[in-house]
Amino acid sequence: MATQAGSEEVIMETEAKPEEAEQPGEEAEKGDTETHTDAGDATTQDSSISNGDDADDEQEKVDLKIIWNKNKYDLKIPVDNTGAQLKERIHSLTGLPPAMQKVMYKGLLPEDKTLREIKITNGAKIMVVGSTINDVLAVNTPKEVVQQEVKAEENKKEPLCRQKQHRKVLDKGKPDDIMASVKGTKERLPTVPLSGMFNKSGGKVRLTFKLEQDQLWIGTKERTEKVPMGSIKNVVTEPIEGHEDYNMMAFQLGPTEASQYWVYWVPTQFVDAIKDTVLGKWQYF
Repeated sequence: MATQAGSEEVIMETEAKPEEAEQPGEEAEKGDTETHTDAGDATTQDSSISNGDDADDEQEKVDLKIIWNKNKYDLKIPVDNTGAQLKERIHSLTGLPPAMQKVMYKGLLPEDKTLREIKITNGAKIMVVGSTINDVLAVNTPKEVVQQEVKAEENKKEPLCRQKQHRKVLDKGKPDDIMASVKGTKERLPTVPLSGMFNKSGGKVRLTFKLEQDQLWIGTKERTEKVPMGSIKNVVTEPIEGHEDYNMMAFQLGPTEASQYWVYWVPTQFVDAIKDTVLGKWQYF
């Protein structure tokens, strides 16, 4: 009986062994399945990642230094973007709306040309002048009133060049060293000061436009007046009779006509550029 019982125990142990041997195989198969699933999930996750900037990254870009209100900003922008698109980027940096910006790079930056056409290179400094809408409204409302009053007065008067106060200067004739004029054209401001002109007393005067400081420098033999462009209320111009390729021009520095600073023999091709630079196109928004 003992032998039979022992035999039964041996048989039972022998039958149980295959079940124990199968367990490692099942665990290995299960592990392989889980590993394969994890790898599949990882593959799916990687394939779904996209920055969305691939097309923009392929464009040639230029690094710029944007300077506004004594603050400096670094900006990287495609070189084939236009001046208008640059203004939009400046808006995102500074909060200054494009319509309120005067962007300077060797003069006013044209909006319809690309940065490549303007020949802007890496590291170029872009000067931005402008104020918030509230500030501009506070400054421009009196300017608009002054301009309307000046225009109404001009319509009542004889041509400026015939008035006695101007004739005594104009009768001296055209200065020998005046800059050449080009009638019928409009040009951007020159990179050098406008010189050789007369002021109201008949003395020589030069105009220097310091765009990075938003100032107009009026220089004579005796001194140089540094006038903030934002303080100039109006600019009055009129062609000189008999010399229509030159203009007489007044910068109104105060609230009345008595504050006008007159300059004579301004080359006509620069007249619009001077007015746009001093007053800013955005003043009529």
